[in-house]
Amino acid sequence: MRLQLSTWQEVEAYLGRSKGIIMPVGSTEQHGPNGLIGTDAICPETIADGVAAKGDVLVGPTLSIGMAQHHMAFAGTITYRPSTFIAVLKDVIGSLERHGFERIYFLNGHGGNIATITTAFSEIYAERSMAGEKGVLRCRLSNWFAGRRTKQLARELYGNSEGRHATPSEVSVSFYAHPEAVKHAQMEPKVAPVGEIRDALDYRRQFPDGRIGSDPSLASVEDGKRLFEASVEDVAEDYAAFLAEG
Repeated sequence: MRLQLSTWQEVEAYLGRSKGIIMPVGSTEQHGPNGLIGTDAICPETIADGVAAKGDVLVGPTLSIGMAQHHMAFAGTITYRPSTFIAVLKDVIGSLERHGFERIYFLNGHGGNIATITTAFSEIYAERSMAGEKGVLRCRLSNWFAGRRTKQLARELYGNSEGRHATPSEVSVSFYAHPEAVKHAQMEPKVAPVGEIRDALDYRRQFPDGRIGSDPSLASVEDGKRLFEASVEDVAEDYAAFLAEG
C-alpha cells in the first residue's frame, strides 16, 4: 500500500490496523560508469514495495535526496547540508506522528545518510525528553543491504569485488527495478582502488570514475532479482520485530 496512491480515508482506516510505516530514504548521486544516479533511492523504494506486497504494510514517499556532498564533483549529484536534512527528517516524522503513526521505519539505501538520520532521531528524542512528553514514538534506521541474507548473497556473488561504493549489488537491484535503464561500461582498473574520502574534489582526484573498491560491471538484472528477494525477507522480518517492540 503506497501512501501517495491512497486516499486520506484509506490511511485513516490503515491507522486503525497498524501504527507503522516504512519510509524509503536514499540519495541522488553518482554511482560510477554504469550505475544510475538514483540507485540509492531506487533500491530501498523497490524493496519497500516488495515488503508491502507480502502483507498489510504502508510505504511512504521516498526521500530521494540525502547526504552526498562528497560526490558533488560528479555531474548530476544533488545534496542536502546536514542541518537541512535533519530539518526535513524532523518535519516528516512530526507530520506522521501528528496523524497517529507511532513506528516510523526508515529503509535506507545510502551509507552517507546514517550519521545524519541517527542524529535527527536523537534531536527528536531529546526534545521530547526535555518537554516531558510521554508519547510512544519510535524510529528505526535499517539499511537494505545490511541484512543477513542480503550480505551473504552479495559475498557469494561478488566476493571482494563488492567494494564500498557503486557496488555490483546495489547496481544490480537498480537494474532489476529498471531493466530499461541498464548501462554497460568498461571498468579500468577492473576493481577500483580503496581509500578514505574527504571533500568532493579530493574524492574526484582519488576515484576519477566514482567507484570505491568495486567492480559494478558484474551487475545484472538476474542478480538484482535474487538480491531483491533476499532483502525483502530481511526487511520484512526486521520490520515485523520493530512493530512488535514495546
